[in-house]
Amino acid sequence: MKILDKIALILLLIGGLNWGTVGVADFNMVMWIFIGMRMVQHVVYILFGLAAIWVIVRTFKHCMSR
Repeated sequence: MKILDKIALILLLIGGLNWGTVGVADFNMVMWIFIGMRMVQHVVYILFGLAAIWVIVRTFKHCMSR
């Protein structure tokens, strides 16, 4: 597995856990960690989204190559 794949998977897992805590406990870890840093929060959410897109593309690419 490439390093970019590992990074994307880690970001995807962290993002999923964050949204899980938002849904269950109404607690946003990203906002809590980066209090007062709105730009950093936005960058983190963008990274989560890009990681999800990366994993989706890689998964479909892998499935289509079989």
